[in-house]
Amino acid sequence: MKVEVIRSRRRTLSASVKDGVLAVRAPLYVTDAEIDRFLDKHRAGIDKLTKRAEQFEREKASVRKLTPTEIDALYEKARAVIPERVAHYAPFVGVTYGRITIRRQRSRWGSCSSKGNLSFNCLLMLAPPEVVDSVVVHELCHRKEMNHSKRFYSEVLRVFPGYREADGWLRENGRLIMASVEE
Repeated sequence: MKVEVIRSRRRTLSASVKDGVLAVRAPLYVTDAEIDRFLDKHRAGIDKLTKRAEQFEREKASVRKLTPTEIDALYEKARAVIPERVAHYAPFVGVTYGRITIRRQRSRWGSCSSKGNLSFNCLLMLAPPEVVDSVVVHELCHRKEMNHSKRFYSEVLRVFPGYREADGWLRENGRLIMASVEE
């Protein structure tokens, strides 16, 4: 397998597999020998990542691509559904919010800006309603905590106790949903 070392100002070593390439992210000061030791130490985990990536590539090849008309329909549905869900959950979270934007994003389901503007992926309309709600609550909770700390997740779980199950569904199925629109 091809190995690509990406050095940056990060503090830790990490590895990921995509398109048959093992990407090792490393701090600027880490030597090649330290990277080799890291790879040896984490060989089992890297093998597991590799197998998972290979399986995903096989599954992705069988995913039907959405047409532009279907994507437009998802966008319109999201414009109707998501603002209503945001309005429903905002009082439970105890926050206000700014503008709501619907987009077709490649890697995110939602985001919250520091100004309180919310953005959601129209592809959420391909997920079950409880998954949509979990993303809405997640982003609304960022109005209180702009991080993913314990306090943040405590707030998410207070408002949406089924969050972990919905998030698990999205982690399991979300990449294939995203793959339905990749060019």
